[in-house]
Amino acid sequence: MREICLDIETTGLDPRDGHKIIEIACIEMVNKIKTGRVFHSYVNPRRDIPSEAFAIHGISSEFLQDKPIFDHIVYKFLDFIKGAQLVIHNAAFDTKFINHELKILRLEPLTRENITDSLSIARQKFPGAQASLDALCKRFNIDLSHRTKHGALLDTELLCEVYIELMGGMQTGFGFGETIGQVKTETKNTEKISITRSRSTLPRREFSISNKELELHKEFILQNFKSNLWGY
Repeated sequence: MREICLDIETTGLDPRDGHKIIEIACIEMVNKIKTGRVFHSYVNPRRDIPSEAFAIHGISSEFLQDKPIFDHIVYKFLDFIKGAQLVIHNAAFDTKFINHELKILRLEPLTRENITDSLSIARQKFPGAQASLDALCKRFNIDLSHRTKHGALLDTELLCEVYIELMGGMQTGFGFGETIGQVKTETKNTEKISITRSRSTLPRREFSISNKELELHKEFILQNFKSNLWGY
């Protein structure tokens, strides 16, 4: 099953008040395994960034001046998510903004049946407990050391880890004994971030069975089991 974890950053809380998307990130998973395919873009909102929003994500108007507007990335975004189930934390917020932009461009909106809200899953599994992305990362011992401010790409990477744990925990990459799920991209500080998760495995061990061990096994079965599946 193809799923895509998605997150956005915005200039405010409601697109009806003129607020816009300023960052969007998607990470692809197939059968709960990250494939390494990522869509990520900053977006020029063509408006100012309120100080309250800047305090949360640290993305400035100056940084976004040379970034593409939503119209210029929308088809790449839609092509990336086509046919996939979207995994979004607090899906109502993100889809409200994305569908507002799609409506302006007279494009089909995202639909509920194609969206999984990890916030709803967390609230069902842990009623009464905090269900923010931060709280869930702490519950599942997921490293938050890179997260000094909100950012769509980093939050999407964390969302993938949280969602996998919410669904019972599964392998997070195709690799064995090597670095998996590595993502590198430009950040608002024009640095490079690298998000990795590693898995180490022991080398395969071969065991040969001697004739003596086979005889001892046969003797043990005959002495302890009157009826057995080995045919002794």
